[in-house]
Amino acid sequence: MELGATEAEEKNGMRPKLTVKLLVREAKDFARCESEHRETTLFGVTDGKAIGTYLEHKFQDYLMGKYLYVKGSSASGIDFPKLGVDIKVTSARQPQSSCPFKSARQKVYGLGYSLLVFVYDKKDDGNSRTATLNINHVIFVKSGRTADFQTTKGILNILANDGNTDDIIAFMSERFLPLDDIQARQLAEEILKKRPKVGYLTISNALQWRLQYSRVIEQAGKVAGIDKVV
Repeated sequence: MELGATEAEEKNGMRPKLTVKLLVREAKDFARCESEHRETTLFGVTDGKAIGTYLEHKFQDYLMGKYLYVKGSSASGIDFPKLGVDIKVTSARQPQSSCPFKSARQKVYGLGYSLLVFVYDKKDDGNSRTATLNINHVIFVKSGRTADFQTTKGILNILANDGNTDDIIAFMSERFLPLDDIQARQLAEEILKKRPKVGYLTISNALQWRLQYSRVIEQAGKVAGIDKVV
């Protein structure tokens, strides 16, 4: 029996190249193991950013021991630039995170990359002075579903009612999309030519986008492009 490419590379001592399919599979296994792990360095820690950094780095270290891939940098802006995927880690109590702002167009057509979202519930054990991150959800949100829900739904409603450029510009103004007059008209004209898909994130305006994941958690496994991994 012939070995598949990944199995053959592993047998020969070579690390296989990481793919999106493998990334998602490994995220599932990692989440299961991490949910059983007791970590001393996180005991008493309430800073969500510190917890997110811990989990992201641990997952990256886990992957780098098994696969070949290009690790993200501050220049690329996402964790897996060749795969077009970024990791997001968030608490189940307030499922949200920040994201680099590129343009208001991201609210309409998506971030431009997919998201691998880990949703955790942290428990401290005072006896052992350790913390456990129970990974309640791992969700893979494909790039085409990373736009803002209310913005895309509103635009599609306008288009369904024979809306024109002025209607779309007025709607974007009401939604306070960060656009000047020229940018707003250009985006409205693009929307008339290229209908957006419904996004499932809630994206709040700020110097950085604020992404909220409650709807993604609710819809995981029910909507095409939002895959429930765990």
